[in-house]
Amino acid sequence: RRIALAFLTIQTASAFSSTERPKNHPKFGVTEQKIGASFDPLEFTTTVPKKTANAFEHGEMKKLAIITGASMLPLLTNSEVANAAGPDWGLFEGKTGSLLHPVMMFGMLAYSISTALLGFQWRRQRTLGDEISALKKQMPSLGDNAGNINAAIQAAEEAGDASLSMKLRAAIPIDAQIGELQKERKELAAASPRDQHFSQGALLAFLGTSFAIEGPLNTYARAGKLFPGPHLYAGAGLVVCWAFAAACVPAMQKGNDTARSLHIGANALGVGLFGWQVVSGIPILQKVWEKTQWP
Repeated sequence: RRIALAFLTIQTASAFSSTERPKNHPKFGVTEQKIGASFDPLEFTTTVPKKTANAFEHGEMKKLAIITGASMLPLLTNSEVANAAGPDWGLFEGKTGSLLHPVMMFGMLAYSISTALLGFQWRRQRTLGDEISALKKQMPSLGDNAGNINAAIQAAEEAGDASLSMKLRAAIPIDAQIGELQKERKELAAASPRDQHFSQGALLAFLGTSFAIEGPLNTYARAGKLFPGPHLYAGAGLVVCWAFAAACVPAMQKGNDTARSLHIGANALGVGLFGWQVVSGIPILQKVWEKTQWP
């Protein structure tokens, strides 16, 4: 096809060169010119025949057309230009650049699970206060001077209030549970899961989205096209889940429980899609390993 296209180019240019040009036109032909009124004692000025000038111009145009067509042959027969394969991406389309996407995505899966655990820790820290408050409502009054339940029991026994003493002894397990929950909340507050969850979530959204885009770009650089399938669809859905989860954050900061539930649901769905990506991406990884070269 490329040789036929080159031949057609040469023929078209030749046909153009053989087209009759307008007469007496200063651009296309040299008409007969005779200078008689000017000073010419040695008679250097001669009459240029019209046919001779046109024949000379016709031959020059034909040569130009052949040279132009011949100069197009290297471009038309070059496979890279004809197929528009694109530039050489170097490392990006080699094995090094091709393995960057799966390695980063495996890391992002582990990072996503870690971020989810931090989120549940922050949720636990936030809801511990409600549990402690509910348990305190089940506790009998310790009195004004008692600092703890043991001191309240001792004071009730000294006052001879057997009924209060029995109630306080029955509340000892509840008081122990309250102490454990308070200790857990204190440890969680020291670990600061809220700030870590926010920082890791922002970094996950940035890196995950970046390498979700890098993967198709690398595929296109190597193969010149994309391959729609479960892996590509799962990746697109995962990016949507990340975007939706991030969009819920402003409402979550205002205490909207619905937004918090949607945030958790979107991230849980994202982890599921991440798992689907791993399963569907392993065959692709094997092909990339076989067909690409270092570096």
